[in-house]
Amino acid sequence: MDNELHIFDRGQVMLIDKPLEWTSFDVVRKLRRLVKTKKVGHAGTLDPLATGLLIVCTGKFTKRINEYMAKEKEYTGTVMLGAVTPTYDLESAPVPVGDYGGLTLPEIREVIGAKFLGGIMQVPPIHSAIKVDGQRVYELARKGREVKLEARPVVISLFEITEFRLPELSFRVVCSTGTYIRSLANDLGAALGCGGYLSSLRRTRIGEFRVEDALTIEGAETHIKELFERQNG
Repeated sequence: MDNELHIFDRGQVMLIDKPLEWTSFDVVRKLRRLVKTKKVGHAGTLDPLATGLLIVCTGKFTKRINEYMAKEKEYTGTVMLGAVTPTYDLESAPVPVGDYGGLTLPEIREVIGAKFLGGIMQVPPIHSAIKVDGQRVYELARKGREVKLEARPVVISLFEITEFRLPELSFRVVCSTGTYIRSLANDLGAALGCGGYLSSLRRTRIGEFRVEDALTIEGAETHIKELFERQNG
C-alpha cells in the first residue's frame, strides 16, 4: 500500500535553513505546495527575525515531530545592551534603559554562571505563541490585555560570550526545548542592570541535525524536483 503513495506522503525529513523575515509557517506553506501533500509540519518554531535550522517533516514522518522537538537546541546570536523592547527583540522599538559602559567581560561571565546555567526558571515573552484561555498571548498583548505567564523550568547547558564589543555581545547557547532565547537576552540585561534585547539569532543545531546540512528554500525546490523525477523515472 505504501508503494502507491508518492515519496513525500510516505515520509521525508528535510532540513531547511529558514530565511530572515520568513515565519516557520511560511516555510511549511511553501513546501506543502512543492511536495503536493497537506501533511507537512515543522519541529519547533523560529521567530521571523531568526534564521537557521528548521526540521520539516512530511507524510507519515510527521509522527516524529514531537520526538525532534524534544531534542537539545544550539543557537548563536547577539544581545544589545543598554535598552529593552516589548518583544525582547527587534520586532519592536528599543527603549534606552541604563549605562553599560562600566561592564567587563569577566563580570558578565560571572553573572551568566551564577544565574543562567543549569536548570533555571524562565518566564516566556508576552509576545509569544503560547496559548492562554485558547488565545495566543501575543494576540492578547497586541490588544493591550494584561497577561501573566508563569515561569517554566528550562536547562541551559552552555551560555558563552564569543565576542565582547559593547554594547553588543555575541553568544552561543545550548539549551533544552522550550527555552526562549529572547527571554534569556532580556533577563541577562536585567541582571546586568542596564537592560538588553536580542538583536540577532541563528539556530545552528537540533539534536544531531546541523544547519550546515540544511537546504536553502531554493535548494529545497531543486531537491524536491529531483526526488519526484527519480520516483517517476
